[in-house]
Amino acid sequence: MFKIFVIGLSQPVLSQKQTAILSGCKLIISTARFKDLCEPFTASFLPVSPLSTALQTAKNTVEKANVAILASGDPLFFGIGRRVLEECDPNRVEIHPALSAMQLACALFKTSWDDAHISTLHGRTHSHIPGLLLQNHKNLIFTDSFNSPDSIAGQILQYLELIGDTTLIDSIRIQVAEDIGLASQQLFAGTLQATAKTSFSPLNMMCLTVPKQEHQTAHAFGLTEEEISHSRGLITKNEVRAITLHALKPKTGILWDIGGGSGSISIESAQIAPEMTIYAIEHKEEGIKHIMANIRRFGCYNIVPVFGKAPAALVGLPDPDRVFIGGSGGFLGEIVETVAARLKIDGRLVINGVIKKTIEAAPVVMHDNGFQVTSSRVHVTRRDANNKETIYNPITIMTGRR
Repeated sequence: MFKIFVIGLSQPVLSQKQTAILSGCKLIISTARFKDLCEPFTASFLPVSPLSTALQTAKNTVEKANVAILASGDPLFFGIGRRVLEECDPNRVEIHPALSAMQLACALFKTSWDDAHISTLHGRTHSHIPGLLLQNHKNLIFTDSFNSPDSIAGQILQYLELIGDTTLIDSIRIQVAEDIGLASQQLFAGTLQATAKTSFSPLNMMCLTVPKQEHQTAHAFGLTEEEISHSRGLITKNEVRAITLHALKPKTGILWDIGGGSGSISIESAQIAPEMTIYAIEHKEEGIKHIMANIRRFGCYNIVPVFGKAPAALVGLPDPDRVFIGGSGGFLGEIVETVAARLKIDGRLVINGVIKKTIEAAPVVMHDNGFQVTSSRVHVTRRDANNKETIYNPITIMTGRR
């Protein structure tokens, strides 16, 4: 039975075993980077891109001859190996891994990698890179020419300037290993500012270290009004917030928190769902200041504060998976219409209403825009340690599903 050999390379020369395998192959699939290594062999050379075409050719060829696919490092670590195993008969596939770029980079950085958060931005996009990276103490990042170290550092710098976190700006450290194993190999170490101003080879690994912040309550649920920075009376009560989050079901993707106030819904959503990017939209300067203070206090860097009034402030934001409307500023109809046009399939829209006008209008406008609507009316009564009772105005929580 002929086979597909997926061979990882971590240096620009072939081992004796690799040479023997390639000598017995009729087809070699590889990037242009390894084309020179293939010249001594009689096998045909096929570029790996487009990948779907290359894999189909491999499947056709392996019926009558051996095929080799050359990959960088460990093919099963953010590499081509997974795709090969998914699309080809695993019984015909042999994996020959080499040291990954990450392992080689860590040796150069002189740092362990078993305690690192590993991300790949190679050929991928992310709605908010600071939120992906800043929540981790140590990040090892696979980059590319678009998501380059200078671009990543620039985005983080811009975000930290936005939320006023100068302490973190000064304390983050970055290392970059370029052209690992090649004659042009070099190491870089510096600050966010220095990294953002430096150009790098497209072949690199990046290490971003964020100082541990003991004050953060990582991924916690159950924050109290006393813990969250807010203006007096302008915060979603603890009990109502818990029910609202249950209705929202934050998980991954994008959340719009419209009329964010102090950002209490955003903060708890960020901690419950650290992989979610949250846009907290607030048109009052005092509210925005509280939102930014809470981002810094709890380390919820997956929240992006947006100063402005919806629906105008929603232009340019990524389409949401979840939307919470805590305040509409008199534009409820226009906001719901915008949400209906942009909310993703299986999305959820939650609106909290206190006044009669909102409670009556919200279900109608939600229904008219294609939502199936359910609601819950919540009455909160508290009794403190001194047996003093406080009764709060009832709130109606309305949930719209696509």
